[in-house]
Amino acid sequence: MSVSVVSYGLGNIGSVVNMFKRIGTEVRVITTPDEVATSDRVLLPGVGSFDHGMSRLAETGFADALREFAGTERPFLGICLGMQLLLDSSEEGELPGLGVIPGSTHKFESAPGLRIPHMGWNPVVMQREDTLVDGLEEANRFYFVHSYRVVPANDEHTLGVTDYGVDFASMIRAGNVMGAQFHPEKSHFFGMKVLRNFAAL
Repeated sequence: MSVSVVSYGLGNIGSVVNMFKRIGTEVRVITTPDEVATSDRVLLPGVGSFDHGMSRLAETGFADALREFAGTERPFLGICLGMQLLLDSSEEGELPGLGVIPGSTHKFESAPGLRIPHMGWNPVVMQREDTLVDGLEEANRFYFVHSYRVVPANDEHTLGVTDYGVDFASMIRAGNVMGAQFHPEKSHFFGMKVLRNFAAL
């Protein structure tokens, strides 16, 4: 069983691949939509803007393939922008998202002492037990870089919460589809734990 990392021209996926190799997980980089259907697990990375991300997924044919994959029982994880693309829409752009988890993203509101983008190390407070975060220490910390926060339409889909001026959903899950706003590949021990759990699902 392996993890397929989607390569669609956004972000350096090398560090993600290297982290999976470091934890002993078989990993492959996929560059065509047909490879999605034959994957055991799919990880959607991403950096940049929402519309650019959705445009690239549409242009490469990945958008429909990922929607179909989400309808299976196989694990599907989006990280950073990849998590936001799982949703219906974003205040950052006009294009519809993948729509595999109901919700949208909203820009952080300016506040004294609050820098946007949210950049740096912050803990994630888990809202329930889940196999994706099994064994994760309560005193965890993950590395974030983002200006928009995810607002799930259903509170039950919020797996983890982080405080940055407001409490926002930093991890989400709806069945086999999951998201992490932080960069697990840059989050050392804690990120490795999340990726290892994902690879074991």
